[in-house]
Amino acid sequence: MIGSISKEIQVNVPSIKAWELYSSQALAKITEEKLKNVIEKLKTEGDGGVGTIVEIVFTPGGAQGFRSYKEKFTKIDHEKRVKETEVIEGGYLDLGFNLFRVRFEIIDKEEGTSCITRSTIEYDVKEEFEDNASFVNIEPLVMLMQAAADILLIAKANGHN
Repeated sequence: MIGSISKEIQVNVPSIKAWELYSSQALAKITEEKLKNVIEKLKTEGDGGVGTIVEIVFTPGGAQGFRSYKEKFTKIDHEKRVKETEVIEGGYLDLGFNLFRVRFEIIDKEEGTSCITRSTIEYDVKEEFEDNASFVNIEPLVMLMQAAADILLIAKANGHN
């Protein structure tokens, strides 16, 4: 079973500013801080570029059916402003998923003044585990996008545009 889900948020900052945040390791710090009710800790191996591995450990009861997983940055395209990660160990793979990929995209809306941040989850679940597709939840990514938008807007209001 193959599926995907995505959500978008409009942010009134230039796309280049949003991409600076999304393409950096600062996004992991925001994730850990803003989702602390769900995520116990993040452990990063690498410089934040393609090949970087992040281990995500959830709080007890913070995730459906698993305690942790590792994901790998598989794509960071500065020109198209796209960042992708794939689960490489544990988590969704233990629940019968062949693929669990998260993509962040920064899209120009009004050049120089606003952009759209889009998060997409793409997944492929083995037929015998189709019911586990119900564990796919984009809301934590929506919370992360909103937290990132808030930080970007505060920086803009403080003259850091």
